[in-house]
Amino acid sequence: MVIPASKKSLLPDVVRRIGRLEIRARYIVEGLLSGMHRSPYFGQSVEFREHREYTTGDDLRHVDWKVWGKQDRLYVKRYEEDTNLRCTLVVDGSASMDYGSDGMTKHEYASTAAAAFAYLLLKQSDSVGCVVFDEQIRHEVPQRTQRVHLSRIARALEAVEPHDKTNLDSVLAHVAKANPRKGMIVLVSDLLCDTGQLLNGLTALRRIGHDVVVLHVMDDDELDFSFRGPVRFKGMEIDDVVDCNPRALRKGYLEAVNRFLTRIRKTCAANAVDYSLVRTSDPLDAALMAIIARRSLSQRAKI
Repeated sequence: MVIPASKKSLLPDVVRRIGRLEIRARYIVEGLLSGMHRSPYFGQSVEFREHREYTTGDDLRHVDWKVWGKQDRLYVKRYEEDTNLRCTLVVDGSASMDYGSDGMTKHEYASTAAAAFAYLLLKQSDSVGCVVFDEQIRHEVPQRTQRVHLSRIARALEAVEPHDKTNLDSVLAHVAKANPRKGMIVLVSDLLCDTGQLLNGLTALRRIGHDVVVLHVMDDDELDFSFRGPVRFKGMEIDDVVDCNPRALRKGYLEAVNRFLTRIRKTCAANAVDYSLVRTSDPLDAALMAIIARRSLSQRAKI
């Protein structure tokens, strides 16, 4: 595949050479914005306020059809808008995130994507916070709107050395409790945990009304299983070692991975969660562009 020159500079192995995470984030976002015809817009945080009776000329998109079905009368929803979007980045720092076959590890990729996302939101005066976790919360940065807040988020992301297992159930329950008002939650993880944990966590967030984005980060090795010759696999979150011929296992492994990905997609779809699977070999701006495109479409569909 031939990669356009504008994309080559955003490949993970190039971006990784930029030592400081904050500088990486700025580099990625400024490159992204320079290629866009208009600024990305994530929309305002919208809260329902009250109903009022429909009058001629009101937009039918605002009609509450559930009320009409019960009362046979037309009512329009009215909303209050906050000036800023409130976003919390939830980044996986568990042991499995320390894997990387080429270029960046999953944790480096996830942290870089999260920092770039934070910078993008801070540039448009949105409020951004960050949580880094494994079995528990390791670092928590409160939501702020100042652009200098990026430095604090970057330090929290850089401070973590991946270890321990993943516990999405309790972590997302904490995030839900800490964010009782509607906003945006961006989960960046390899999701190597019990699917039930993910379901419980997403349900807790969606019950509040949060817009939830899941950035599912996986390495090429995990998705393609292109190993050759005798290989010893060591567990990163469990004490286990397997010596095997990978060619004999490849078909069964890929089938298991496809079942895993299908469960994740169905879990996210069932909770109206915006899901993206990204490889650590993907250009760093690709994940952001996908989220921006979907977010823009959903905002145009809203009131």
